[in-house]
Amino acid sequence: MSQERSVDNDWTGPAAVEAAGGVVLRGSADTPEVLVVHRVRYDDWSLPKGKLDPGEAHEVAAVREVEEETGVRAEVQDEISQVVYPVVDGWKRVRWFVMEHRDGDPSDRAADREVDVARWVDARQAPQLLTYPADVELLTEALAHRSTGGDR
Repeated sequence: MSQERSVDNDWTGPAAVEAAGGVVLRGSADTPEVLVVHRVRYDDWSLPKGKLDPGEAHEVAAVREVEEETGVRAEVQDEISQVVYPVVDGWKRVRWFVMEHRDGDPSDRAADREVDVARWVDARQAPQLLTYPADVELLTEALAHRSTGGDR
């Protein structure tokens, strides 16, 4: 999908689809890496995310989706943003969390019909790989959040 999405970060209304995602980081402040996924359906590079299960909290969904899509277990540090964009049934709201790698390696994960590749990328090179400007903005915010210890 090569079209740019409409983004409304101040959206407070109901969304047809609720989702959560993680900007998963590892490494030192000097050499951070970010976890990215290649989605088969869209042929894009993005950050791991997915829909909430019924009754599931956003933070729990973010942890689950990261592990399902990448094989990596990560710990939520803080919520950093929400992105809202139009979908067929109305709006999709994704709440994003900065997360730290705890365990697991994406190279151990078998490809599936949703994500065929998950890998660590040098965070300084990721903007050239990520398909969507909104993902680049999320990465920038996550790195700033991490470097200030959450004081924004």
